[in-house]
Amino acid sequence: MVAPSPGTNVQIQSYKHSGQLHRMWKSSLVLKGTETVVIGANDRTEVREHDGRTWITREPAICYFHAEYWFNVIGMLRTDGIHYYCNMSSPFIYEDRAIKYIDYDLDVKVNPDMTYILLDEDEYDQHRQKMQYPSKLDYILQQQLNILLGWIRQKQGPFSPGFVDEWYERYLTYR
Repeated sequence: MVAPSPGTNVQIQSYKHSGQLHRMWKSSLVLKGTETVVIGANDRTEVREHDGRTWITREPAICYFHAEYWFNVIGMLRTDGIHYYCNMSSPFIYEDRAIKYIDYDLDVKVNPDMTYILLDEDEYDQHRQKMQYPSKLDYILQQQLNILLGWIRQKQGPFSPGFVDEWYERYLTYR
């Protein structure tokens, strides 16, 4: 797989299991791009929903994608600290100047004090039945959710102290 180069702008495209485009972030700046990890940043970027509605993000965000894990992490820099939003998703691919992944509905919201809440379990159950997620996929997502929660509790990867701040400082050098 070809990786995006640091300093380039890419779209972020979220799909559903059915293949339908779910959400698209118009532009994110690549800060690190390898075949395994992409770290990007955006601030006040346009987001287009599957139904055509658009909105603008409110704060700077550092986005972490990994080709071997079934989740991605967005660290949002707010006045009261870093808030994280984690999507259970397929590992990313990079194609046509876009980071692409399948969103599997389950999300984890993490507060600055590292307390967290699991979101959208009902949506996951509905889509699992409607789109006929195979049982192997359900198993993978549960295993990967456990890995993600372990990272949160142990403050690893994008949850490690200073991670988001350091990448945000690098982002500022491009602006």
